[in-house]
Amino acid sequence: MNIEQTLEKTAPGRHVHLVGIGGVSMCALGEVLLGRGAVVTGSDMKESPATQRLRMLGIPVYIGHAAEHIDGADCVIRTAAAHEDNPEVAAAREKGVALFERAEVWGALMKKYECAVCVSGTHGKSTTTSMITHIAIAARLDPTVMIGGSLPLIGGGHRVGAGGLIVAEACEYCNSFLYFFPTVAVILNIEEDHLDFFSGLEDIMRSFRGFAGLVPPGGAIVANADDINTMRAIEGLERRVVTFGLSGHAQVRAENIETKRGLARFDLFVNGAPRTHIALSVPGRHNITNALAAAAASLEAGAGIEDIKRGLEAYTGLKRRFEYKGSCHGACVYDDYAHHPSEIAATLAAARAMEARRIILVFQPHTYSRTKLLFDDFAEKLSGADVLILAEIYAAREQNTLGISSKDLADSISGALFIPSFEEIAEYLKQNARPGDLILTVGAGDIYRVSEMITE
Repeated sequence: MNIEQTLEKTAPGRHVHLVGIGGVSMCALGEVLLGRGAVVTGSDMKESPATQRLRMLGIPVYIGHAAEHIDGADCVIRTAAAHEDNPEVAAAREKGVALFERAEVWGALMKKYECAVCVSGTHGKSTTTSMITHIAIAARLDPTVMIGGSLPLIGGGHRVGAGGLIVAEACEYCNSFLYFFPTVAVILNIEEDHLDFFSGLEDIMRSFRGFAGLVPPGGAIVANADDINTMRAIEGLERRVVTFGLSGHAQVRAENIETKRGLARFDLFVNGAPRTHIALSVPGRHNITNALAAAAASLEAGAGIEDIKRGLEAYTGLKRRFEYKGSCHGACVYDDYAHHPSEIAATLAAARAMEARRIILVFQPHTYSRTKLLFDDFAEKLSGADVLILAEIYAAREQNTLGISSKDLADSISGALFIPSFEEIAEYLKQNARPGDLILTVGAGDIYRVSEMITE
């Protein structure tokens, strides 16, 4: 189905049903379509803060999937995790109801904007998209935004603006971002992930190359000069490339970096010339790189240097991105969405820079396939904590056909504890936390509940 037909089926007054509406991108899409005047319903496998928020907005959300949920719908939009055997997807096929992938609809909406900044990468998409949003609002560009997280500045994961700019996360899973229409394609990094879909690193790099190739003449690829896989993926593409990074040959780079308690200050250089000084309010060396990517992309979108400075310095983080939750017996408690070994390493490095007495890491692996395929890397990175507690794996879209458990990870890491119950984890933390400790609850599932249990 072409873009015009997609927009027609999701137009004001049309009944649109979203399968998997509780997902970060799906709930944002539901809110955007509701804001455009569509009648929106949805379903998800379980209750969550997202489903509760959608109901408050007037969107009926079913828990569980059933064919009758799509009755009266003009079209059905599915998350990438909803396969052909999903009852609602199967019913749409049987009844001849228009069926779209989530990214297909985002792509159609995106086509209407003069400038589309799409942020891709294995890690850092939500943070970088949020930083660009801060800059765009500082520059009064009135952007439309789609973020896979909740940004305090816009009160959630999306914003509908009247300007000619859209800023959106672009996820590689199931090649979703190949439906997009980027005029500025940002690639933060490329690593092995989503190996339940991709066959390996080379397959992933081909997907990113296809995404970068969507940039039209006059657009730009914004690429991490320090990431060898990114630079290999775009090699030879006949598109303008703007590089960012910490290395001396990057066009947008940081010089004279100083760090105090994990927070960085640096001089922003563009094409070899110093342009401004930036003091970040989010910890971690990885966030310097994210900020450079945001600066490079924002320049392409029409923001000025002072807008970049104001936007980056005002950014204090997303929910579930090193989010301070409170204290427990004198220990500071933070929650983070990290679910890949490299993300865990970056989160631990940021925590270590805060000079805590001990780092107590509570990790909930996300999906059986990721845990199995990246097992050794997880074991290595998780061992960087002073105290490690492993909750059971969060299944998400999968069944445990691999016969793997977090206990297997715990058994492979010296001193690690496997505690499957959140209540037992919370009790352990309450009994063992001490002043000066830093507690991290980490994972893409519902492990954040532990941080809430111990700080209430």
